Amino acid sequence: FLTILGTLFSVMGPKILGEATTHIVAGVQSAGKPGGGVDFGFLARLLAFLAGLYLVSSAFTWLQQVVMADITRKTVYRLRQDVESKLARLPLSFYDSHSHGDVLSRVTNDIDNISSTLQQSLTQLLSSLITLVGSLVLMLTINVWMTLIAVLTLPLMVLTTRGIAARSKKSFAEQQKALGELSGHVEEMYSGHRIIKAYGREEVSIERFEAINARLYGSGWRAQFVSGLIMPLMGFLNNIGYVAVCIAGGFLAAARAVTIGDIQAFLQYLRQFSMPIVQTANIVNVFQSSLASAERVFALLDETEETPDRVDSETQGRGEGKLIFEKVSFGYTPGVPVIEELDLSVQPGHVVAIVGPTGAGKTTLVNLLMRFYEIDKGSIKIDDVDIRHLRREALRSRFGMVLQDTWLFQGTIKENIAFGKEGAEDEEIFEAARAAHVDHFVRTMPEGWNTVLNEDVSNISQGQKQLLTIARALLADPDFLILDEATSNVDTRTERYIQSAMLALMHTRTSFVIAHRLSTIRDADLILVLEKGNVVEQGTHDELLKKNGAYAELYRSQFQSEVAVT
Repeated sequence: FLTILGTLFSVMGPKILGEATTHIVAGVQSAGKPGGGVDFGFLARLLAFLAGLYLVSSAFTWLQQVVMADITRKTVYRLRQDVESKLARLPLSFYDSHSHGDVLSRVTNDIDNISSTLQQSLTQLLSSLITLVGSLVLMLTINVWMTLIAVLTLPLMVLTTRGIAARSKKSFAEQQKALGELSGHVEEMYSGHRIIKAYGREEVSIERFEAINARLYGSGWRAQFVSGLIMPLMGFLNNIGYVAVCIAGGFLAAARAVTIGDIQAFLQYLRQFSMPIVQTANIVNVFQSSLASAERVFALLDETEETPDRVDSETQGRGEGKLIFEKVSFGYTPGVPVIEELDLSVQPGHVVAIVGPTGAGKTTLVNLLMRFYEIDKGSIKIDDVDIRHLRREALRSRFGMVLQDTWLFQGTIKENIAFGKEGAEDEEIFEAARAAHVDHFVRTMPEGWNTVLNEDVSNISQGQKQLLTIARALLADPDFLILDEATSNVDTRTERYIQSAMLALMHTRTSFVIAHRLSTIRDADLILVLEKGNVVEQGTHDELLKKNGAYAELYRSQFQSEVAVT
């Protein structure tokens, strides 16, 4: 509404100026005659009215920009909320198959691109359309023939714009895709810069960056080259129409069909008529880039989410901790099973160790337990309840996890441990920290518990990171504990700290330990040996050694390797 009012007041200007010019010409021509001459009082009132119109138009335009900025901010705010909410509902398989940098580019670069278009281009488009229609109507009130000549170039302008926009759209889409890949590579380089330097792979990394950057440059150059043709061609066609109208106006003025003021007003309206066409063509150019961004964002919003919880899903509280796998089969890719017909029974409070070669299905087993992936066949039951009948939030709240790849955020050591339990008291945090032997290294730090971890958590050692994640899991006090390579990234002394704490705490909860270092799992109540998704052996450490099977072979090969190294 504000755009309409502001534009309409502005469009009236040339008509009033034309009348002023006609009045001046008529006054000059009648000079010396009775009642002749220029009526400067009338002229002053006319120009004052015109100044008032322009002032009101400017005020409405300013208000429209304020309102549009607010609408844009709210729209983008909601869009970011929708994307963040969507990311929380996406399955783990999405994150396994998409670059983190590409997802980050969609959430930041692409949404910023959309925001810029909403705030500037949409308002300009509406204003241009109103100016176009208003100018056309007022041109018709001045002279129909000059108007017909003016609009003859309009079809050429429309066809030119459509043709160029269609050609540039593909290049803009390639540009946004390359930008996402570049963001992913930069994120990868930054997070892994120590490994890159350690292996002397800087040149390889730079070459890959340059290849992606060159692709981004090429797609961006093609997009801008093609879309850059719009403005020059619009200007050329507009000038042809302007010249044709000037010639026609001259003939009509000579025939006294129009006045000098009419020609002046018409030429101004012709500029106002052609300007929106040129602006619209330019907006279409901008839209191609924004459309490519919008497609990437909405493609993310259209991604398949985790299977919704059943309407009658249960919210299971704490229980015994009994767990049963019945004929469980699963594959990440249809037709390529990772786990087949797995049967497993775990008693409450038992420590279960899972061993096997790479790709045997150890981590997959944990992913299925947490419902990060849904099983293809069979069932998994916790305390005699199928986990598919439980709400995911309730299921996952019963598990505490310590992963091989530690995840800590920028904040204090105390805050990172407290992440395991909402509203945790200080004493609870310190107790969990002492159990995980975190207090040993915290006492050596000047800031103690308030030591701030930097963005990439490079100011503490890998072993200390592992201890912090264990303390966090202990604070959560879950029914089930999952240790995925929990001691594989720590030194021998730290490993002893962890083992002593874990053995004292795990007897109260059902625990799963996934490890390649067999020396760390000798005291487990049950050891599962996995090969190609099947449990080929199970029993205690001593029982499996006596069987002299797969576990004994793994144990001997690892023991011999350790002896050889020493």
